[in-house]
Amino acid sequence: MAAREEILATLRRAGRKPTPRPTIDGVGARFPDLPARFAEAVTAVGGASIRVPDLAAADRAVATLPARRDARRVVSLVAGVGEPTEALSESGDPHALEGVDLAVLPGALGVAENGAVWVEGSALSHRALVVIPEHLVLVLAAADLVADFHEAYARIDLPGRARFGLFLAGPSKTADIEQALVIGAQGARSLTVLLVG
Repeated sequence: MAAREEILATLRRAGRKPTPRPTIDGVGARFPDLPARFAEAVTAVGGASIRVPDLAAADRAVATLPARRDARRVVSLVAGVGEPTEALSESGDPHALEGVDLAVLPGALGVAENGAVWVEGSALSHRALVVIPEHLVLVLAAADLVADFHEAYARIDLPGRARFGLFLAGPSKTADIEQALVIGAQGARSLTVLLVG
């Protein structure tokens, strides 16, 4: 008998007792004020969070952003927010997004623990919309905040569904071994979350 088979046979004879998986009851973060904690976390990862009462106020907030004042090409997938300068092409060609300065996108879920926002792929005309624009604005309902990733994954319901989505937390960042941090290297240079309600 080869050494491999001998080792495997010995392991099979050992008869390990099955061990139940540990429960995760009581695991997770709790915060008394989810919107305040979310805003703090967004700021900590290099983004900005602005609380607004409704979509009209969200539109006014976008108009005051430096990224909006300097933007020539603006696209918005949130009706009534961002005053887009052009409609997106129905072709879904990512090359048509070249030169987009600002994109206003809907956020589906926010995580107070770390400031991440779930962006549902079905809400995007093209996946590249999260990485091509120079600046991103995510519009998120305050009612869609959860404390931590345990709650977030329970609400996203990923099992059995083949689809695209991602968590965004602040602007794109990368750092090298010399500890030089670069903002906007692989995506947006700024990210602002408008928390509505």
